[in-house]
This record gives sequence, structure tokens and C-alpha cells, in this order.
Amino acid sequence: MIKQLQVVLVLLTTISGCTKKATTLPATTDHKTSTIKMTTDSLTYLALGDSYTIGEAVPQSQSFPYQLSSALTLASVPAAHPTIIATTGWTTDNLINAIANSGVNNKKYDFVTLLIGVNDQFQGLSQNNYQVKFAQVLHAAINFANGDTTRVFVLSIPDYGVTPFAGGNDSVIGPQIDQFNIVNKAESMKAGVHYLDITGISRQAATDPSLIAPDGLHPSGKMYGLWIQKLEPLIAARLKK
Repeated sequence: MIKQLQVVLVLLTTISGCTKKATTLPATTDHKTSTIKMTTDSLTYLALGDSYTIGEAVPQSQSFPYQLSSALTLASVPAAHPTIIATTGWTTDNLINAIANSGVNNKKYDFVTLLIGVNDQFQGLSQNNYQVKFAQVLHAAINFANGDTTRVFVLSIPDYGVTPFAGGNDSVIGPQIDQFNIVNKAESMKAGVHYLDITGISRQAATDPSLIAPDGLHPSGKMYGLWIQKLEPLIAARLKK
């Protein structure tokens, strides 16, 4: 089944002229890793991840980090636009390397979100490798939060098996996503950071196409909004203390 998905992606890559490897979940828009200048009167926010963080296939304002910043501000927790280190197709290894070369290693943020792992699963990387690398990137996230684990928020990996892109292979993809989420949850609990399971929300897309972006793979702004309904109160409660 996974090989069939890879064949589909090779065809998509050939058609689009994309230079990415065939084992990378496809990009449909030209998102860049972004570092956005913060304002001095708002809480600083760093978002680490992949396509789900950069907001592939939706306007920037509909990505979950931007929706989160807006929701927090409306909840009387003023949050600046996020600094984002994320690009479509990144594995934990890619994110680790990007952080090392980001130029923000010595900076500290009021809170940090982390969502990474779908491309580790998609590329067939081992869960043991993911455990080691996720722990490493989680440590980096905690360091960005000035060592305060209560200001780090990990999101589970969404299940793309229910999307049109997966071609009906949800019975294969879903259980694999669950296994990777067991890993990231265990590491999050061990580190003492917050953990939010949004995988169940992502599976609502199986019966609600409006939760899927026009590319047939990534979440729509509406789905990200459902994440924010769970994430914003969690972060606001911590930041108001």
C-alpha cells in the first residue's frame, strides 16, 4: 500500500516539475521557512514542524499558528505573529538541521508548539529512529522556552489516511500514525510538556470534506480552527498564570 502511495507521488512530482524526493508528502504552494519579527508588547511564539505547521495549501492566516496567535489575543493573551521553523516534507531530522541553521538558537520564546513526524512515517523511517530524533527536537523546543516545560505544547500527528490523497489506504496508514503518536506522547509525558491529541479531529475529515484543503491532503483552515478550539484554552490558561 505504501509503495502505491509512493508511485502516486512520483507521478505528481513528474507532472509538477518538483525537485523534492518522491518519498516526501507533496507540496502545493510555495511556502518558505519563515522567521517573523516579534513586537515588544506581545508574547513571543515559536512554532516548529512541517507542512501542518506552515499551513500547506491554505492562506497563511488560516494556518494553525496564525489562528492560535489571533485566538490568544482575542482571549486577552496578546500574542505576536509566530516565528515559524517549518517546511513541507520535513522529517524530524530535517527539523533538527533547520533549527541548527535557523539563526535563532540563542533566542527564548514565551511559548513553543511542536508537531512533527508524519514524514518519518511516510518515508518508512523506523519508530526507534523517530523516538531518538523526536526527543532531540523536543529538547530543543524546551530550550527555546527557556527550560520551562509548561510552556511547550506538542500536538499529535494528524491521520492523512482519511484524505483523498491516501487512496483508501486508511487501514494501513491510520495504525502506523497511531504507533508514531504513541512514541511522541510517551516522550512528551516523560519531558513534562503539554500534549494535545488532535488525531481524532483529523479523522473527522473521513465524513466531512470541508476539513480538507483543496490539495486533497492537508487540513483546511476549518480543521485548523477545530484544533485551536482545544489548543487556545490550554495555552491561555498557562500563560495567564
